[in-house]
Amino acid sequence: MKLTEENFKIDYMAAIHATTARQLEDTSSLERYNALGQMIKDYIGSLWANTNASYRADGVKQVYYFSMEFLTGKFLENNLHYLGIYDVTRKGLRALNIDLEDLIEVEMDQGLGNGGLGRLAACFLDAMSSISIPGHGCGIRYKNGLFEQKIIDGNQVEFPDRWLVNNNVWEYKRPNKAVEIRFNGHVETYMEEDRLCFKHVGYDAVRAVPYDTPILGYENNTVNTLRLWSAEEIEDIFDFEYFSKGNYLSAFEKKHSVEIITQILYPNDAYDEGKLLRLKQEYFFVSAGIQSIITTFKKLNLPMTEFSDRVAIHINDTHPALAVPELMRILVDEERLDWDTAWRITTNCISYTNHTIMAEALEKWPLYMMKDLLPRVTMVIEEINRRFIDTLKNIHQYTDENKIHQMAIINDGIVKMAHLAIVGSHSINGVAELHTEILKTRELKDFHNIYPTKFNNKTNGIMHRHWLLNANPRLTDLIEDTIGDGFKKNPIVLRDLLKYREDKAFLDKLYEIKHQNKEDLAKFIKDKLDISVDPYSIFDMQAKRIHEYKRQHMNILHVMHLYNQLKENPNLDMPPRTFIFAGKSAPSYYVAKQIIKLINTVGHVINNDKTIKNKLKVVFLPNYGVSLAGRMIPAADVSEQISTASKEASGTGNMKFMMNGAVTLATLDGANIEIRKEVGENNIVIFGLRDKDVYDYYKNGNYNAFEVYNADPALKKVIDQLINSFLPVPKDEFIPIVDRLLRFNDEYFVLKDFEDYRDAQERIGLYYRNKPHWMKMSLTNIACSGAFSADYTIDKYASGIWHVNRKSLDFKL
Repeated sequence: MKLTEENFKIDYMAAIHATTARQLEDTSSLERYNALGQMIKDYIGSLWANTNASYRADGVKQVYYFSMEFLTGKFLENNLHYLGIYDVTRKGLRALNIDLEDLIEVEMDQGLGNGGLGRLAACFLDAMSSISIPGHGCGIRYKNGLFEQKIIDGNQVEFPDRWLVNNNVWEYKRPNKAVEIRFNGHVETYMEEDRLCFKHVGYDAVRAVPYDTPILGYENNTVNTLRLWSAEEIEDIFDFEYFSKGNYLSAFEKKHSVEIITQILYPNDAYDEGKLLRLKQEYFFVSAGIQSIITTFKKLNLPMTEFSDRVAIHINDTHPALAVPELMRILVDEERLDWDTAWRITTNCISYTNHTIMAEALEKWPLYMMKDLLPRVTMVIEEINRRFIDTLKNIHQYTDENKIHQMAIINDGIVKMAHLAIVGSHSINGVAELHTEILKTRELKDFHNIYPTKFNNKTNGIMHRHWLLNANPRLTDLIEDTIGDGFKKNPIVLRDLLKYREDKAFLDKLYEIKHQNKEDLAKFIKDKLDISVDPYSIFDMQAKRIHEYKRQHMNILHVMHLYNQLKENPNLDMPPRTFIFAGKSAPSYYVAKQIIKLINTVGHVINNDKTIKNKLKVVFLPNYGVSLAGRMIPAADVSEQISTASKEASGTGNMKFMMNGAVTLATLDGANIEIRKEVGENNIVIFGLRDKDVYDYYKNGNYNAFEVYNADPALKKVIDQLINSFLPVPKDEFIPIVDRLLRFNDEYFVLKDFEDYRDAQERIGLYYRNKPHWMKMSLTNIACSGAFSADYTIDKYASGIWHVNRKSLDFKL
């Protein structure tokens, strides 16, 4: 869009007066941010309206991406860049004595996700808009995010993530598009024109109200929609009789029982109450989304039998798997289609991404709970299961009852959501080559045997416009000055940087940019935590959800090993290292929380020991999210991707770090394998067991953690230090970690991989000391990172799964 500095100032002052009714000098930073946000949203509005009108007029097939999480981060800076008005906005605000960076800092990260799953969903929405795919998001408008993490006495302490405390300037509430969601009650059957019909009666109704956020494409005039649903009461259910008697809590009880559905991301499902709420959340947004999609489709005035020709519904992991029976319920009960026709439409519409082989993440629900909460939907699932079993027996000629029992959607009183998603979709994709191969040959082998054409791989991707252009402007400017700006829309062009691997002047500039980014992060750490770190040290980062399979405890055990070496020899010839951790543990995951405590405890000891001459520092940055990642990743020298081989489906942090020049220290797990293919053996540091080794140990049961522990004196020493008063905590503080490693035989092979990890870290130190060699490694990672852009990933989804076409839009603002 064309916007002059003078026009900007006129528009902005009008926005200030309209939103605050005050003079500029009397407004707060929050009010100035809201005024700017409203103004930018107005600019986007006409593009958004024209996009939707174009989709409707041309009757194009549209994608609806259902996800429990959308970790979008902030919108202001991104929207300014995508509209091409960042510089004129910055200059116009400066003329009014306002710093744009101050307003960007006012915005809070949206609390709509936890980690990789949600960030991937956000990247995919961005990519769909940016490559002109008609595609939208469907999720939940959580009033509170997962939680705000604070570190108190070394422990993770959870506080409410009140991201909506200042409202959300980017959303539009659409009460006229609200739909009704029904829970509980029972189902009555009746005959109508020789047809068995079903009626849901005695139910509890909830109103789902959509809030729409525009998702702007990069300089292409396309604006898709993220639609998030909020739970409200159908009517005013405030009980005046209770209130008038002074029973205030009871007066609002029904209202609160409705609103709790969208209060918080991932309620603790260790108890039945949490399980029930999570199941209610999943059905709530799935039913609301599908009802909304059908309403939109009907505006095309086409027969329902053409629904799957115009609609693709993608379910991001198993959380939205109820889309299968819910769409069937609506097609059969409300649209009066026969079962076979409805099933054809449903399976042609729905596709499923599997994100994990971890049993804890493959959702299963008690059948009794589902029957009580969703009586009609459960009947549909039971019928899908019955027909699936019939197919196994009569078409695939299965006679092994045990095999049939294992593959059933319902068995032993449990509903298996992954099985439901597989049977009810036309495509099941993994998110990295290894992950997909494991699904096909191991974890979902039985399903692959009968549905071989359904399974495919779509390696994850990242939003290069955010993780490079926005997060690392210094590097972006250097790249643009060197190879032009083509990489901004076509990131594979970054490979042109490989021509500069022997260019000392270019490598020196690259080194200086990395150092400046490290200085910025060092200042942030000092301001935030009062820990001084050396920007000339190796910045080694592991930033991700805290989980035993991700093995943050192996990392910190190695840090303890380095500390032991320095205590024995303070003059040890070792490049200084700063180990930086970030990530949240699930509130109920005790061992993961103990790993956080261990990291902080070790950090306290090391950071206050002057005898080691600042050669080693440990930092845990709290409340990891999109904004913090944007500070950390451009400053990283080493990217720790050290999960147990076969456990990480893909990872996307690995891609973000490499795009910013970090060297990956990794197991051959997830997308690390594809990264190695792109950068070559010499530009990544690989260690540890392979997936085959892991499976062999599991199968044969011949791994003995105690043998490894006793055979390695350095390893034994650090394990013993967890419980021998070496650390300033009660001796039993870290017994749960030691027990997991020894008594329970080290499920994730931390001890087995420790020696190889230690050797890999030594190689890192040697490479880093050879500055020209290190900078060539760094440059190679940047140059090869474009292959992991979400734009390319989404293009493969569009052509290979959804069968939708790009919709180029030629109108302008």
